[in-house]
Amino acid sequence: MNTSSMSTCDIKIWCTWALAVTHEAGAYTEQKFNAEKTGGEPVIPSLNLDTDLVMTCDRLADQIDIPKEQKEEKLLERCPPGHEGTKLVDKPATIIDASGTIIAWYLPDALTETTQGSHRFAGSKPRKSVKADGNWRYNQEWFKQGSENVESTPRCINLSLAWFQQGHENLSDPEVSASLKGPFSENISKAIARLAAIASAALRVMHPQRYFAGLQALSHLRDKALSKELPQMPETLQYWASVFNTLSIISNQETPNHRDHLSVPECFNILTTVGNYSNARMSMPSLQLEFRIVRHGVDGVEGDRIAWAWYMRDSVHIYARVPSHGWARVKGRILTTV
Repeated sequence: MNTSSMSTCDIKIWCTWALAVTHEAGAYTEQKFNAEKTGGEPVIPSLNLDTDLVMTCDRLADQIDIPKEQKEEKLLERCPPGHEGTKLVDKPATIIDASGTIIAWYLPDALTETTQGSHRFAGSKPRKSVKADGNWRYNQEWFKQGSENVESTPRCINLSLAWFQQGHENLSDPEVSASLKGPFSENISKAIARLAAIASAALRVMHPQRYFAGLQALSHLRDKALSKELPQMPETLQYWASVFNTLSIISNQETPNHRDHLSVPECFNILTTVGNYSNARMSMPSLQLEFRIVRHGVDGVEGDRIAWAWYMRDSVHIYARVPSHGWARVKGRILTTV
């Protein structure tokens, strides 16, 4: 069988998988990023990448930055200690703690208009209503009614090729999520493929070890799915184009301050939002930071908003026996892990 292998770890990507194109997009973004930061030779994208995907990868490479290490006295001069309240961030930024561990990346306006349109179109395909009570993630009190556009219908839906029932993490085999079990599973996976490639390409630069851990988990999932004859998982893997194993699509929801305890702690979740709205901000109270959202956001807004949250469920990596690779850190201008 034809495969594309990586020397960095024992992973094989089948050329028939949608993930093969994602891997090429990730490699191009990483090479482009390295060339721009070091003054290297121009990078030519693969012919397998469409024009808009290349343009978005170029934007990612331009906006992602690794700050230089600075002496403590310079940092204190720029950011003196105190209790000035919440800081507003409205330009591309990398948030780093005192040890050099990267906490978050903020990349406003990283998506092209075409890609934003893909978010809205693909987000209109899965259907799931919110509930009258229960967890805030699905409780209708946290959703607001949008316009008459079908893609802005208030809802939250999870797409995953390996989903454990609540309370059964690693006590049984995972299943393909309900939204991907129906007759439109292949169409949904194809509709989100470009968006999956973009989120994965960003992770390839931000945390390469976690990117390859995601690939490794999917490779091991395929082996288990075939050996245990898990329903629909091998077929779903063929069309799944993300190194993340779960995607949540959320329309017109405001959220309380919370932690995403199901995801791998050391991995970056990728949140992208689009829509016709204004006055949106995402707050991180523990860091005393607030991010100004230009056509992007997770707070209550005026208008319609669709948010896409990509993440790796920790239980899936444990099931696939893929070890943690630590937090992304900055040393000089080099990304390492701890």
